[in-house]
Amino acid sequence: MTTLADTRHIVWDWNGTIFSDNHAVVAAVNSVCESYGRAPITLEEWRTIFSRPLLACYERLLGRSLAQDDWAWIDRTYHEVYRDLLPTCALADGVPEVLRQWRTAGGSQSLLSMWFHHELVPMVSEFGLDELFGRVDGLRAEIGGGPKAEHLDKHLAELGVDPRETVVIGDVVDDAEAAAHAGARCVLVTTGVMSRPALEATGAPVADSIREAVSWLRPQQQDEPSAAGNGGRSRAAG
Repeated sequence: MTTLADTRHIVWDWNGTIFSDNHAVVAAVNSVCESYGRAPITLEEWRTIFSRPLLACYERLLGRSLAQDDWAWIDRTYHEVYRDLLPTCALADGVPEVLRQWRTAGGSQSLLSMWFHHELVPMVSEFGLDELFGRVDGLRAEIGGGPKAEHLDKHLAELGVDPRETVVIGDVVDDAEAAAHAGARCVLVTTGVMSRPALEATGAPVADSIREAVSWLRPQQQDEPSAAGNGGRSRAAG
């Protein structure tokens, strides 16, 4: 069994990891496909296509070049449909129990998502998860789609945690690339929008659930609570 010893901190991804939203993602993607005359796709097809940056991903999906104006329209169209379906989405299996167990075992954790910050923070609070995270960061831009690496650098710096003692848990290759860039480790889960072969190709361990992913970690014991733990209180920076 994979073991990532002496892990002090987990940086969680949101969409497809803690938040189960695959059906909303596929419906939103298919609204874009319909607008461009492209046949609808399934989740399995989207898993073979998805990558960041998203502009290039959608160019492959639609079979055409896209200007920035096209991308702005696609981004807006996607998110309108996705937001409409948010009430039908739920937390992933094992949430919040797994997160509470990790904290009880002495680990700290935070949330870094490429979902918009001003929408992410109230969602986390509505699900009663805010007290589990030392920090919650989302995307602070009007249009998304870029890589996660620079956001992870800033997130870890604000927390004051050592990347070498940090594991990123996410559902896409971008999470592994961001972790490698920051000097952290990563566990990928198959619950989101990328196929297992694509995840395995990163060289990161791949789990089929967040429960399995966390079972591979062993928290580093500390005499004093870390800044990232923040006494178990959430600090949603904004």
